[in-house]
This record gives sequence, C-alpha cells and structure tokens, in this order.
Amino acid sequence: MAWPAIIRYAIALLVLLPPPPCAAVDRLVPGNPLSPGATIVSDGGSFALGFFSPANSTPAKLYIGIWYNDIPQLTVVWVANRETPVTSSSASLSLTNASDLVLSDAGGRVAWTTNVAGAAPAPAAGGAAAAVLLNTGNLVIRSPDGTTLWQSFDHPADTFLPGMKIRIRYVTRAGERLVSWKGPADPSPGPFSFGADPDTFLQVFVWNGTRPIWRSGPWTGYMVSTQTTAPYLTNTSVIVYLAVVNTEEEIYITFSLSDGAAHTRYVLTDAGDYQLQTWNGSSSAWILLSWTRGECMSYGYCGLNGYCDITEFPSTCKCLNGFEPTSLEDWRGGRFSQGCRRKEALRCGDGFLAFPGIQSPDKFVLVRNRDLHECEAECTKNCSCVAYAYANLSTSRTKGDLTRCLVWTGDLTDTTRTGVGDASDTLYLRVAGTMRAKRSHALKTVLPAVLISGLLILAAISLAWFKFKGRVNYGAKHKKLTLDDMSASDELGEGNHAQDFEFLSVRFEDIVAATSNFSEACKIGQGGFGKVYKAMLGCREVAIKRLSKDSDQGTKEFKNEVVLIAKLQHRNLVRLLGCSVEADEKILIYEYLANGSLDATLFDNSRKMLLDWPMRLNIIKGVARGLLYLHQDSRLTIIHRDLKAANVLLDAEMRPKIADFGMARIFNDSQENANTRCVVGTYGYMAPEYAMEGVFSIKSDVYSFGVLLLEVVTGIRRSSSGGIMGFPNLIVYAWNMWKEGKARDLADPYIMDTCSLDEVLLCSHVALLCVQENPDDRPLMSSVVLTLENGSTRLPAPNNPGHYGQTSSDVEQTRDRTENSMNSLTLTTIEGR
Repeated sequence: MAWPAIIRYAIALLVLLPPPPCAAVDRLVPGNPLSPGATIVSDGGSFALGFFSPANSTPAKLYIGIWYNDIPQLTVVWVANRETPVTSSSASLSLTNASDLVLSDAGGRVAWTTNVAGAAPAPAAGGAAAAVLLNTGNLVIRSPDGTTLWQSFDHPADTFLPGMKIRIRYVTRAGERLVSWKGPADPSPGPFSFGADPDTFLQVFVWNGTRPIWRSGPWTGYMVSTQTTAPYLTNTSVIVYLAVVNTEEEIYITFSLSDGAAHTRYVLTDAGDYQLQTWNGSSSAWILLSWTRGECMSYGYCGLNGYCDITEFPSTCKCLNGFEPTSLEDWRGGRFSQGCRRKEALRCGDGFLAFPGIQSPDKFVLVRNRDLHECEAECTKNCSCVAYAYANLSTSRTKGDLTRCLVWTGDLTDTTRTGVGDASDTLYLRVAGTMRAKRSHALKTVLPAVLISGLLILAAISLAWFKFKGRVNYGAKHKKLTLDDMSASDELGEGNHAQDFEFLSVRFEDIVAATSNFSEACKIGQGGFGKVYKAMLGCREVAIKRLSKDSDQGTKEFKNEVVLIAKLQHRNLVRLLGCSVEADEKILIYEYLANGSLDATLFDNSRKMLLDWPMRLNIIKGVARGLLYLHQDSRLTIIHRDLKAANVLLDAEMRPKIADFGMARIFNDSQENANTRCVVGTYGYMAPEYAMEGVFSIKSDVYSFGVLLLEVVTGIRRSSSGGIMGFPNLIVYAWNMWKEGKARDLADPYIMDTCSLDEVLLCSHVALLCVQENPDDRPLMSSVVLTLENGSTRLPAPNNPGHYGQTSSDVEQTRDRTENSMNSLTLTTIEGR
C-alpha cells in the first residue's frame, strides 16, 4: 500500500478520537469534578462520558458528550453543550450540592447546566446526590434515596437509544425531538429534527426547519418494527421492538433490542436521514439496516393523490385508484410534483374501494370514539369526505380511547404503499362509479345464471313502467302548485305572484315511502317545528321538513315560508324544491346539504378542524352576500329575524346557505322598521332593541350577523352557563379584548396555522361594528360585504356593544345542542301577520 493511502486511512481513524480514559468510575459526586482528558465509564463498560473536541475546530472547541466506550470509532450519542462549546483547557464539569451538573470554563462562567435545583426538591439531609452513567447510555442524577432528578434521555441530541422515549404530552403539547448535527464534525444543532406531531399525536416526522421531509404515517398499533438477519452481519440477528404507548397523559415511542445486537441505534444524520444502524465488529463499521428516505419516499414526492409504491423495486410513483397523472408528459419524464387528478368527479352516492397495505396519507382529521361501522358512516354521510381508515389500537400498554378513525376531505398527501403488514392501514378510498360498477357486475353474474331471473326482471320492469306512467300523469296534472290562499299579497307589494311559481308537488304517500314512514334512521334534525328527514326523491337527495301537528307554525306561516322562499334565488340561500299539503300534513322539500348546519361543525372539537381559516372566511363572505341579497338586491326587502349558526347550512363544498325563513318579515320600499308584541328568534343573536322592545329592522339582522361572525372567528358559542373567559357572553369578551388591544388573540386556536391575523383583526372589527348598541351606528350589509371583499382598513372605531340579560340563554344553548344537526331548520314561536 502506498504511504499516502496509509496516512489517509490513519487520519480517518483518528477523526474525533476521544481522550484516553482514566479510572473506570461510573459517577460524579460533589467535590470531584470532571476535567478534560478524564472520563467516567458506565458500570458495564459500554459508554463513556467526557470532553471531546471535533476535528479541525480552531480554536479547539470542547463539548461534554457520551459515546460508545467499546467501539474503536468515536461515535457520540449525546452532547450536553451543543450551542455553547468551551475553549479553555481548564474547563470542568461538576455536580453541585444543589444536585445540578454545571459546565464552566476557567473564568467560572457557566456554559451549561441541568437546572435541577429550580425544578426538583433538594436532596435529603445527611446525603448527597450523584450523577451516574448507566450502561444504557443514560446519564442520571439521583438523590440519596434513589429518586431520579434528571436524566439525559429526556434531553436527546441526534441519537435514539434503546430505552429512550420520544414523547408528546396531551396537556402541554410539548415533547422530545432528536435534532441533527450541523455537520459531520459539528455537534451544534442542525436544521433537521425528528419527533411526534403535536396536532395528531399519532405520527412522527422529520422536519427541515418547519417543512416536513419524511413522515412515519399514523400509528397502526404495531409493536414490532424491524427484524433483520443479514449475511454481512456475521451471524448477528438484529430484532428491533418498536412500541408506541398511549397513556392518559402522553403518547411515546420506545424501542428495545434482542440479544446479539448490543450496539444498535437510530440516528438523525446531518443530511436529514433517520437511520437504523448496528455495529459490525468484524468489519469495524456501522451497518445501515433501514432509513427514512429513498427515491419517492420523501414527503410529498409523488404529489397530491399519488402514492409511492415501495413494494416494487425500484420504488416508483403511481396514481391512486380513480386518478390519472395531471401531466402525463411530466410523469413519463420522472417529474411527479403535479401529482394526480380524478378521472371522474365524485357524487354523493359513490362508494369506497379498499386499498390495503397503505401508509395512510397526511392531513387527516382524527375522529375519536368510533367503531369501524361508525367510522364508515362518518365518511359516508359527508359528501366531501374522500377516504377513511380505521384501527383498533387496543394493547396491554394502552389506556383511554383505543380507536383511531381517520377521515380525509381534500386531496390526499404523501401516501405510500408498504405492503400488507402490521405497520400498514387499509385505506377506504371513495371512487367515482364504485357503487354503479358493483351493481353492473352483479347483474352480469346473475342474469346468465338462471333464466327465471330474466323473467322476474322483465316483470318488475313492466310493473315499474305502469307505476311510473301513472306518476307522470299525476305529476303533469300537479306540476303547477295551486296555492289557493297561500299569498301574502298585501305585503308582497307586487300583487299576488303565488300562481307564478312552479313547484314539485309530491303526494304524501310518496314522501312516506321515501322516508320509510318517517323512520328514525332517516331523521337528520329536529326542532320546535317538527323533524327533518333525508330522503331520495327521483334521483335526488332532499331534506324533508315535516311540521308537527301541534307545531307553533300554523298554516299561515307555512304559506308564508313557501311563497317567500320560492321568490328567493341566490347561491347563498337554501333552495326550496317543493312541498306537500294534504289534510293536516304540511311538508317542505329542500335541497339536501351534505355538511349540515354550521354549528354542528364549528362547535364540535372532532369536526371543527375541517374549517380552516380560508374556509371560514368564505363562509363569512357567503352569509354576508346572502344577507345583502335579502336586504337590498331581491325584489323584496326581507328581514330574516333568526340568523344564527344553526340556520346556516353547508353544502358538499362547504359553501354556506342561509335557511329557515319561517320567521322572516317583508318590508315595503318606504318601511324602515316594525314593532311586534311577540318576539321570536334565538337569545344571544337577537339585537337588544328587538329582544327588549320588539323593534326590528334590517339592522336587527346586521346585529345577528355580527354575533355569528364572532362565533366563526373564535370558535366559541355566543354564551354559556359558566361564562366566557370570565365574561357573561361572547360579545362582552370580544369587546374587552378589543379595548385591551388583544383582538388578534380572538382567533380560534384551530385556525392559527392557516389564518391571516390581519384578516382576523378585520373580521373582529367588522363584527364589533355590527353589534353596536345603537342600530343607526351599525353598518349596512352592503358596506360589510365591501369591507370583507376588499379588506378595507379605514373603519370607524366601534362603540359600546349592545347586549341584554339573556334569561333563556341556557335553555336556548341546550336546545341548539340537542335539536340542530344535519340540515336542521329550527323554528320557534311565530308571530301571525
């Protein structure tokens, strides 16, 4: 071998060489500091603690570290003073009488300390604490009675050792992270980190700064991660037992090893790879067993709706079922960032395909306390839900909620096909035409089998044709609904236009059939007016509102709602499709809105994550535009009188539609306000002049909109029996936050990652202008829409808000919780005209 090659080999072996060890003492005690050149060694001889200096550092930087003592190549697994190296050869590490480890330089300046004294009780009298290096690589400070006061395993560097825990706590949302070195010979913190995701508690990430570059996928309940027997390990079998433990206080990951694998570790490299390595003594080298990233395994490499298939070699990007490459040219050229798009748009009735062996996508919503069938129902009933996955995580080491129902409502991000195994999910993916395909396949299978099946089908078709023919004739006869007295011509201002509108007039017996005789299984809401049912009429999903026979809404109010809604055509108002009036039955048929009422999502912690800030802002703007149409842009000036979160319904795209016009009033062109002795509506949303004096106007609706706007921004109900942050209701709380200059803090914590604080401040400002005590001070909806659309910052300061003693607030709030759900159209006491 040439001399230069020998020299290079020698230099490589000497890089980061530790200082020569001294006596094999495994602990530090007060009065016996550790100096450069000395070490302490664990009782079994596996690990050493001491000073080390990276190669080529000028001047020499000294770090306190722990490394493998019985491996010739220096492999540091923990560093104390990563950000504060010392340069003095007179530095020392000592244990104080207050049980703190302190690293100081020659001048006595403290470079690093454990700070135990401020967080733990002082040691008992008559004894002193000791810092002990265990044979696991854990440096532990113990009190004289054996209590652990501090341990290095709770403060990891870049290495995950057997027995360590990477955890996150439910209450504080804090947890441990591995942080990479900045470079191969630079122990200072690098840009890469590894740890649990605080938003889900169910998966771990590798981040480059704040950007994810690798993801483990949601926890599937598995316990064994890797079992490897490799020929190059010279008869050494490495079995890694990776456990994810869910307790009442935290979730944590830990791992242990089988015999014969004494030196195996996970390490987060300075290049951002999370690697499982084991030491091979015969070759004096670290052997790589597994790693995080390779080709398409980087986070989001395959784009939206694509997946990385690692069951094939080499691994490659593919499109999920029902999708195709967004750009076939890019896909063929190995450029996958544009991902995949659906071949066919989804419809609400489409079913799901099972996709086993999957590491589930990111950006899921965790729904707690659901079994498999309830998880499926959670996704099925929401037409914007595109996929779900379920797991029962029950093991002997878990506590609390043991189910894991995940749902997805948008594009699928960072999906990987891993092959069927303990660490994989079955992803149930909603695919266009799935149900139709199943029916077609069933017919192809059955029809050729038995001739009589064909005869039965022909007979059924004949019967259906005769029945349909009769229904067509009936429909033609009743296509135009004769409302008789169902006009309010004195208030319409344009004569009797009731006869101008064509509705779907449905026989009561057909409604009974569509709702399975008003079965509870079809019920999706209930209020003081009666019940709401979901049904199929023809090929369309509808919401059927059946007034109870003892409902406060009489025939006159029912006619009012039919005539009124029929005249209203706006994308942000719920659409009336038809009605049925037979005997004492009064039924309205509305378009079905898949995502139900706003309050059912906004105030449900398991669902409100579906409403990020851009979506909430769109809902606010949509409601504002709908209200502007009622007040100004329709042929009639209409006061809704019961605008609230329960009366804002969300379609499959989360677009808002104002519902429930049973209490609405019509104004003529010259009318500004009206007075009533019978106040109707919902406490907390009603303007004070209306609640206390019966005076209502378009400014009453503006007040209600302001309350709704505050609810959407904060995610807090308008009132509660226990108050809100020490204030009697949401309006008073928001007003005080505004006065103290803390309006930006009103934002719901669930939207902090997606919101613009300037937009939150603007919406809070507009809301407080809307709820001012004097109706004349409140803006018109035209000004509100203009402000929200253009982001105007030149707004007047709000005056004192109006609020009142809400003696029925608790009752109303309870009623809202129990009565309002999917497509709930609540109606309370009605004032006759």
